[in-house]
Amino acid sequence: MDRFLELLRTPYGPFLPWIGVLMTLSAILVMEREWGLTAAEKTRSTLEVEWAQARQALAYHKEAKRAKLDLRQVWEVLPAERDFAPLALGVTEEAKRDHVTLPALSYKTEPTPVANTTKGVLQGSMSGRYEDLRRFLYDIETAEELLFIEDLNLVGSASQPNQALTFNIKIVTYLRGDAAAAVTPGS
Repeated sequence: MDRFLELLRTPYGPFLPWIGVLMTLSAILVMEREWGLTAAEKTRSTLEVEWAQARQALAYHKEAKRAKLDLRQVWEVLPAERDFAPLALGVTEEAKRDHVTLPALSYKTEPTPVANTTKGVLQGSMSGRYEDLRRFLYDIETAEELLFIEDLNLVGSASQPNQALTFNIKIVTYLRGDAAAAVTPGS
């Protein structure tokens, strides 16, 4: 204890308690940094990972919602299976308006891998002048119904410009089943 009192009487002696306090505070600061700040940084990095996961889940959710709306729009556009025969009749009526003959247009349905949907196929031969056939094909492709010309093959060519051309045509649409109305997304 005498040694300590002797140290306090030296010219730098009054600074010794303050140096002790400063060293104690420095030690506390180092310990706080090691324990407190490190823990806070770990918590922050964990929260950042969770935030990134939440943002990704939100992006997936928004994409799924958009896909659901798109699917609903497609379902609304697809004709029902019961409307396939009238649709085939409409195609033949359009051909008549465009002066195209469809003598034997057959129609059938085929299963698809998508539940409650079938593929409606209209196929046969068609004949007419080039201009009439072109107008008919344009009318088919721009119809309100989803009709796709899947195959078109020239059978006979005309040697003169005003003679009729004959094509084999395959027109396809997709039909929703009657059960699809109950399963329609968003219902």
